[in-house]
Amino acid sequence: MALRIATWNVNSITARLPRLLAWLQSSSTDVLCLQELKCADASFPYEQLRELGYEAAVHGTGRWNGVAVLSRIGLQGVTRGLPDEPGYPADDTEPRAIAVTCGPVKIWSVYAPNGREVGHDHYDYKLRWFEALRAAVGEDVAGERPFAVLGDYNVAPTDDDVWDPALFEGLTHVTPAERAALAALRDAGLTDVVPRPLKYDRPYTYWDYRGLGFPKNKGMRIDLVYANAPFTKAVGDAYVDREERKGKGASDHAPVVVDLDL
Repeated sequence: MALRIATWNVNSITARLPRLLAWLQSSSTDVLCLQELKCADASFPYEQLRELGYEAAVHGTGRWNGVAVLSRIGLQGVTRGLPDEPGYPADDTEPRAIAVTCGPVKIWSVYAPNGREVGHDHYDYKLRWFEALRAAVGEDVAGERPFAVLGDYNVAPTDDDVWDPALFEGLTHVTPAERAALAALRDAGLTDVVPRPLKYDRPYTYWDYRGLGFPKNKGMRIDLVYANAPFTKAVGDAYVDREERKGKGASDHAPVVVDLDL
């Protein structure tokens, strides 16, 4: 069974809907994880997606966060939020994670907190959120079913995943504590499925709108696919669809696409 699974921070599904619908048709994606919906569940474009054959599981409040999974091979066992997920502030849990089973695979779509700046309460919240994510994936990681956590992790795993590491010294997304959080996920039994770039030598997934970040390829790899052994063994190809970052009305992130042969 061949499956195409992707993840994409769309940076507002309302603003990006025409591009999303066109991309789904052209890419033949079976399952798509979305992040940064900026859309409440009730306002989600269910009907337009249903017309293309996709069901949607959504977790959003209409503010700056929100995650979803689109599938044309079924949606079962939807779980919204992480067990023991921290909030920010403490009594306000944000919509940052949703899990579903799509046919033979189980996946999480996640949107990790940004962290803002080192020492900020939001940075501490980010680290606690990663601890909750690691605790949530333990049982699925060890299972025989293909399993992956896809999404915008807001962490670049290594210096090679940042266009100029010196410019990020002391800033979030590259700190030892954040990278240790990723290492803890890998230690739990997940592997970083590194995609290939369609251009240049590094598979960046995000380019800032400012300072001609995309034309100058000043990017970061922060949209990741962390998968268990059965999922990883089935990977036939993985790539960043850099073309979708081009042009008017693009998200500042590109889709990451993974092809499986199960």
